[in-house]
Amino acid sequence: MPPAPYRAGLTSQTQELRIPELPVEGTVPDWLRGTLIRNGPARFEVGERSYNHWFDGLAMLHAFTLGEGSVGYANRFLETGARREAQEAGRIRRSEFGTDPCYSLFGRVMAVFRPPVTDNANINVVKLGDTFAALTETPLPIRFDPETLETLGVVEFEDDLKGTITTAHPHRDPSTGTLYSYLTHFSRKSSYHLYRLEPGRSNRERIASIEVDRPAYMHSFAMTGRHLILAEFPLVVNPTELLTSGVPFIRNYRWEPERGTRFQVWDRATGEHLASCTGPALFAFHHINAFVGGTRERASAVRAGPPNTEPEGVETNSRREKGEVVLDLAGYEDASIIDALYLDPLRRGQPEMPLATPWRLRLDLDRETVSREVLSDQNIELPRVNERRVSGRPYRYVWGTGNRVPGHFTDELVKIDVRTGVVRSWYAEGCFPGEPVFVGRPDAPPGPEGEDHGVLLSVVLDARSESSFLLILDAATLEEEARATVPHALPLGFHGQYYGQDGAGSK
Repeated sequence: MPPAPYRAGLTSQTQELRIPELPVEGTVPDWLRGTLIRNGPARFEVGERSYNHWFDGLAMLHAFTLGEGSVGYANRFLETGARREAQEAGRIRRSEFGTDPCYSLFGRVMAVFRPPVTDNANINVVKLGDTFAALTETPLPIRFDPETLETLGVVEFEDDLKGTITTAHPHRDPSTGTLYSYLTHFSRKSSYHLYRLEPGRSNRERIASIEVDRPAYMHSFAMTGRHLILAEFPLVVNPTELLTSGVPFIRNYRWEPERGTRFQVWDRATGEHLASCTGPALFAFHHINAFVGGTRERASAVRAGPPNTEPEGVETNSRREKGEVVLDLAGYEDASIIDALYLDPLRRGQPEMPLATPWRLRLDLDRETVSREVLSDQNIELPRVNERRVSGRPYRYVWGTGNRVPGHFTDELVKIDVRTGVVRSWYAEGCFPGEPVFVGRPDAPPGPEGEDHGVLLSVVLDARSESSFLLILDAATLEEEARATVPHALPLGFHGQYYGQDGAGSK
């Protein structure tokens, strides 16, 4: 089998560059003034050994600076402990998602008592007050300078919250700037801890905790204006075995579909546990959005109406009910997508690549039941909405990556109208786009009419020329407005955020 056409995007990039102005085709909108900061793996080998999984490569930040109709580019490795130790030893030293160091017998025994937690923050970026940080699934955010991309050290929190695993997808309340996230703490009796971080603070405030025997692997979570929701997919782990098994982190998890998927729901303000709703077995990396639905009495009327007019909850005459939460995600029937993302099958162009379906789950908090429906026949991953306008609220549009050619790796960008089902797409032969980041126009009309008034920014691998470019699309039509080309192929990355000159981010 010939190598995958996108193989250049899974090849190590060791150069650190700063290019003041990239060649541009088309016209960069005059109002687009800010920086897109992307994160992802960039070095896949240390010495003679390769990392096993796409999620494991050593982190690199990429910055595209836009203004005056031009685009500049810079990239830089995160100088983490994982990178430093690997360079000094000439081999992989810390365990990653799908890769474990080859310890000696003594090293394996010592690792049980002092497991080296990776700080290889290669998944996402976030703004914590005035601090920019790179994130991964271990609770060690890495500070960096957004202009130089210089690494500034680990973010130090001034609290006693404990956790082994977290998410690289915190939620931000767009009206207050408060950040919401969770920690999974592995122990003899493990726990999930939900917390908030107020702007300008360094102490996380615990909202709620719940004990769990076998923690689930959760890459992200959901939030409405009233709720925090953890989706416990039936991919679970025995924490004791995790410490002693000697196999990579994710290999310790077991798929147990008979458990179903349990959605734990809390009141976001008070921390009250509202429901534990059990639904069909499924798996997802990424949630799309969530919002408050109606109560049982109003359910049929609410479901018949367009999503952007659904109420923020209904109070009946008899009593206040907990009501319904509508939760949309990019879902899979099982967790086999994790195996498909190991580097060897990816580089071979694995033809059995599972595709994510946009599902709508309705959580009845009173009956603690879950119903599921398909939002669109269009597959979608790396989904993004207009976070500043509709995050946690009823919405109409979601953008993401799709697969037009079977077995290919995210070879198109798509827009789904969840109200009408209409799908738009951007596709160019031999090109493999990354996550689309929505940036709203400053003159977008208020209300639902302005939800898709803006542009999408996506870093695209052009496999034919083995180069990459920043693609700028009209978010409403997906027509190309401009592209700025980098003179080499950038590794396929994960997530990023756009920060305008006013400091406000896309999320």
